[in-house]
Amino acid sequence: MITELRVQNFKSWKDTGKRQIAPLTGFFGANSSGKTSILQTLLMLKQTVERPPDWDGVIDFGDDSSFVNLGSFDDLIHGHSYAGPLGISVSWKFSKELNIEEINGMDSLSFDLSIYNQQNSVSALQFKYKVGEQNFTANWDGRDCSIRGPGIALVQEPLFRCYGINSIYATNRQLFSPLQTCFENLFHSIRYLGPLREYPRRHYAWQGKHSPGVGQHGEEMVTALFSGRIQLRAIEEQIPRWLERLDLIDSYRLNPITGSEKDYEFLVQKYKGGPEVRLTDVGFGVSQVLPVLVLCYYVPEGSILILEQPEAHLHPKVQSELADLLIEVVKNRRLQIILESHSEHLLIRLMRRIAEEEISADDTAFYFCEMNEGVSEIERLNVDDYGNITNWPQNFFGDEMGDLAAKTKAEMKRRKADK
Repeated sequence: MITELRVQNFKSWKDTGKRQIAPLTGFFGANSSGKTSILQTLLMLKQTVERPPDWDGVIDFGDDSSFVNLGSFDDLIHGHSYAGPLGISVSWKFSKELNIEEINGMDSLSFDLSIYNQQNSVSALQFKYKVGEQNFTANWDGRDCSIRGPGIALVQEPLFRCYGINSIYATNRQLFSPLQTCFENLFHSIRYLGPLREYPRRHYAWQGKHSPGVGQHGEEMVTALFSGRIQLRAIEEQIPRWLERLDLIDSYRLNPITGSEKDYEFLVQKYKGGPEVRLTDVGFGVSQVLPVLVLCYYVPEGSILILEQPEAHLHPKVQSELADLLIEVVKNRRLQIILESHSEHLLIRLMRRIAEEEISADDTAFYFCEMNEGVSEIERLNVDDYGNITNWPQNFFGDEMGDLAAKTKAEMKRRKADK
């Protein structure tokens, strides 16, 4: 589980400062305030980790097929300047003991990365792992990588991406390899669902394959449903329960199309005893929330979910109920949820559940992001044990009171004129 994150010189962020990442963490704020950029740093590291073994780059800024496409270094460095390095710091807790004698018994690890930019490319970098009071550091000047750590004098080793050394050739792999593996395990455990989910289809194909998630646009949702039915009782039990609780549909089934070995219809029953219709013939919100539901019960326990606008295209009542879904999987499946949202209804339900002791305020972290003269700023919302936000930002979700006051003023003016 990620416990802390800091981003420096990334897009609109000069420095987020160290920010706690709780089991349920939400970033709120206006459009283009920097919320998504914070999540993109984690996705950039994830796609770097998951590059094929023969990839010899340093960090993967992505392309159109990646989780995130950041373009070039000049596109993402803050202010398009070479003045300071791109910095990412992440701390997390892990469950398996690191097989390093000097740090046995530890369960927390931090990673600090600084990448320097020259002529629109990575020119140098420094990274450091810290476990307890022990530091393992590496400096790469574009050619050679110097490493230092407990039991390691200053030596040269071949760089492996932006977080390790090449264990095939390195003489100190017994010390660095467990750290790199722990880093990779963290980012393999992240699953991402973007804000624009795929439109429903009239037919879906399944060829017996397994998917690690539902795809970043929900395009692998049906594959996950088939895989989950084979492997996980939760898919069969929880998805229908939540669809009914959200008052969206009564039931669904995947119906094989006659004459085809791999094509299926996604049929839904809107109410008990009603006719079955295709997913394409019911409200759009059903197809948009299904990937969220499936992902929450399909991924392994202990996974980290990054969700962008999970409430998109949903009625306010359903947005509120979605908060209860997130609380349930955080508590019962030990998932960590990191979301970006514009939903007042979702946040208010979370505040209510804190007051009702369904989730502890300590297990949540909510942040408000805003832009000030081209630089993103972030403030943590102070939530007490009764679910109250004591530093509610002005116009957090628009100027509702201002609109009501203006409406009343206009009404009084018209009534006066009518007389």
